[in-house]
Amino acid sequence: MRLSVLRHHGEDEPGLLAAAFATAGFELELHDGAGTGPLPDPEATDAVVVLGSVWSVYDRSAVGGWIDAELDWLRDLDRRGVAVLGVCFGAQALAAAHGGAVEPAPRKEIGWVELDPGTPDPPGRGPWFEWHGDRCVPPPGAEVLASNEVAVQAFRVGRHLAVQFHPEVDRAQLARWIANGGGSQLRADGVDPDELMELTAGHEAAAAVRAERLVEAFLAGAGSPNQSRVPPCRAG
Repeated sequence: MRLSVLRHHGEDEPGLLAAAFATAGFELELHDGAGTGPLPDPEATDAVVVLGSVWSVYDRSAVGGWIDAELDWLRDLDRRGVAVLGVCFGAQALAAAHGGAVEPAPRKEIGWVELDPGTPDPPGRGPWFEWHGDRCVPPPGAEVLASNEVAVQAFRVGRHLAVQFHPEVDRAQLARWIANGGGSQLRADGVDPDELMELTAGHEAAAAVRAERLVEAFLAGAGSPNQSRVPPCRAG
């Protein structure tokens, strides 16, 4: 089975999610988005992961016209029965593509956060790694799976799963973010990068297990490749 991973920055990798999908029998192809490369062909993939971004979906002056093409592509994937796992910005893009919205969160969430699961299914309580300042307004008919006082943290819409947190994050990914401008951002927000790295090292083994469970839940909701057990989204 084929998995297409769309990233918006060159330093982003699927990390723990790559290992989890490999365990589930997928071969991974990494694609560069944000207008720097062609979007994955819906006919040449069985599932898609859309990773995060430093930008906001609604900030057209920053993201430019490529966001419209990405939202259209997400709707096309839905019509063709290809399930999407949206991570952080990817979750927000799913919300926007299918009739929801994205708005500033009341505060940033940075670090390892426990959630309030709304169902007994994954994603569960966590903790999960968070680094965001926006939040999703889920589309009509979406099933909220987890939340906290800041944001909806996970929801299903049709065959797709959206998570506000970063199940892919391991020490290597966090180190790349810190090295590519994230360190100064963390310090500006009152977070010590070295302490966050140490905390992430302590969470990594358990986070890998949670990532596997999340992928299992995503695939169960998606059904067989290109054949969903649930109808496509009606919005958009």
